[in-house]
This record gives sequence, C-alpha cells and structure tokens, in this order.
Amino acid sequence: MKNKTNIIIAILIPLAVGAVSAYISRGGMDAYAMVRQPPLSPPNIIFPIVWTILYTLMGISSYIIYASDSPNKDNALKWYGIQLTLNFFWSIIFFRFMLFLAAFIWLIALIVCICIMIYKFFNIKPIAGYLNIPYLLWCIFAAYLNFGVYILNR
Repeated sequence: MKNKTNIIIAILIPLAVGAVSAYISRGGMDAYAMVRQPPLSPPNIIFPIVWTILYTLMGISSYIIYASDSPNKDNALKWYGIQLTLNFFWSIIFFRFMLFLAAFIWLIALIVCICIMIYKFFNIKPIAGYLNIPYLLWCIFAAYLNFGVYILNR
C-alpha cells in the first residue's frame, strides 16, 4: 500500500504544480487569445490535455528514481525539482505578465535543465529518462511557439 501511495503522491506533485501555475496564469489567458500566433499553433484545448499527460509521465519517472537504490537519486531528484520550479514560473511569465522574450529565455533554461534531468534519470533507470522525452520535445515545440509569439507581437 505504501508504494501505491508514493506513486500517487509522485504523480500528484507535478499535476498540482501545473494546476497552481495555470490558476495564477489564468488572468492572462484572455489577453493571450488576442495575440498573433505562429504557424503550427495548436488549438487551446490541446494544451491541458498534453500537459496532464506530461505531468503524469514526470510523476511516474520521479517515482521510479525515488524508489531506486541508486546513490545518485538525490542529485537526480534535485534536478527534477529545479526543472519543475522553472516549469511552474514559465507560464506565469508568459501568460500572466506576457513577457514573451523573458519567457523564451526562461524556457531555454528549462530545456537545459530537462536535458540534465533526463541524463541523470537515464543513468539510474533508463525508463525514467525515456518517460521524459515527450516532455522535452513538447518544451522544444513550446520554445518555437514562444519565440514566434515574441517575434509576431513585439
């Protein structure tokens, strides 16, 4: 039962981070709907669906690392926490404050941290690293969208 509780908590942590960040950012969502979008911008309904999946995968991967016997798990989980913190603030910077260039730079830092986290997770349990590849790819796509919004709306 303890393992089930731990994995549920591990999944709920990134989901809660995403939910709180979205709640804080919600005021800017209406204004964001008025900005020019770059090509390939998906419909708004796609974002909560994708993020829910990605946060769930993040939570599962963090649990795999947490449950491992690796002496490196604390360092790997530190990078998990760093990238989750950066993730939390990105949407606030982008949507709430509409600081598109600052958000893009922040997102590049997030992508670097995700790469480090994936590397550290992969060295402990490869599956934990692989589970974060969709997250990395989505953030790279988000960087394209973020930069496009910056260019089109400056």
